Amino acid sequence: MMTLEELQEAVRKLSPDELRVFREWFWEFDGQIWDKQLEEDIEAGRLDKFAEEAIRDRIEGRCTDL
Repeated sequence: MMTLEELQEAVRKLSPDELRVFREWFWEFDGQIWDKQLEEDIEAGRLDKFAEEAIRDRIEGRCTDL
């Protein structure tokens, strides 16, 4: 496995086209990780208090339509 420093150096050596492809791949990869963590947080109830607060704010008129 590469160290972080080795990975950074490898990325620095990419051609512009390779960097573009890597960036697109990483964007998708990072998004999948983010989505998985969000799903786990929702299932575990870690976001319930925020949802309840948002609903309460909406009911009490503390929100504006976009």
